[in-house]
Amino acid sequence: MSVSAATPLLLSDYSLRACNTFGFDARARWFCRIESPEQFAAVLRDPRVAGLPHLVLGGGSNIVLTRDFEGVVMHVALAGKRLVREDSEAWYVEAAAGENWHEFVAWTLGQGLPGLENLALIPGTVGAAPVQNIGAYGLELAERFGSLRAVELATGDMHEFDAAQCGFGYRDSFFKREGRGRFAITSVTFRLAKAWTPHAEYADVARALATSGAGPSPRAIFDAVVAVRRAKLPDPAVVGNAGSFFKNPVVDAQTFDALHAREPQIVSYRQPDGRVKLAAGWLIDRCGWKGRVMGGAGVHERQALVLVNHGGATGAQVLALAQAIQEDVRARFGVELEPEPVVI
Repeated sequence: MSVSAATPLLLSDYSLRACNTFGFDARARWFCRIESPEQFAAVLRDPRVAGLPHLVLGGGSNIVLTRDFEGVVMHVALAGKRLVREDSEAWYVEAAAGENWHEFVAWTLGQGLPGLENLALIPGTVGAAPVQNIGAYGLELAERFGSLRAVELATGDMHEFDAAQCGFGYRDSFFKREGRGRFAITSVTFRLAKAWTPHAEYADVARALATSGAGPSPRAIFDAVVAVRRAKLPDPAVVGNAGSFFKNPVVDAQTFDALHAREPQIVSYRQPDGRVKLAAGWLIDRCGWKGRVMGGAGVHERQALVLVNHGGATGAQVLALAQAIQEDVRARFGVELEPEPVVI
């Protein structure tokens, strides 16, 4: 039987081990690859999945699967990238939601379109990047955002969102809150300014640039970020993980002053609004968690922000480890750590 372009093939009892970077062996009752925006609505009209929960899945790099998923998983495989247009101030570059994020960043540099280099080697897909408002080394996606297109799953209608409608926050957006489960992002357009400004103020990146002897060009910063991330963070293909597991907490100035009086070495970053961002990794390390193991789950020995699957761990075990860390940080510092990944 042939399958039309608008009707994706539904597979039953499908292992999601290769679809999440933690490597959890959860299974989906139904699974399909989405290769065109129209297929989202098409699969949800299939009587086999009517009334079942649905999950839109990209690279699986920001998700914790705690059990089998008794619904339909729609794996985004939308492909394509192009320079849409340019004006006197910027280039506008569009990428489909299923494109690998790091490969897209490398492609933009290869096309002579700088601006995303600080976000190199972040795992996941282009479509997932705005959901989390990914950021690293002094840059957030929102600063390079133009617009995105998303399909409303209940109706199949396409919508265009500007930055204000996306409601970007620190590792947050409309699509992680009110829009979760309602919309699936199909493509993202980035605004890359022609007046390029380097972001090389982070110590690790500055040291890598100094070691290489290169000036702060887009390619040099890209290479420095890649080198730093590879030195500090485990490769999900080797050790299952979802990158940074906790957000860096932000506290008011009074709370910080009290903390600093007790912990003079606390790592912090003052914010424009007067509040202070704390380094979650430092808080976790100070509580003695770096390198510790609970069952098959553990804290990475080089980066306390990263929880890892040493082999055979379940999502529930990783969550138990995360909760133990949260309790220790709360008890010692009076600070709440909020997980970054979405828990299913």
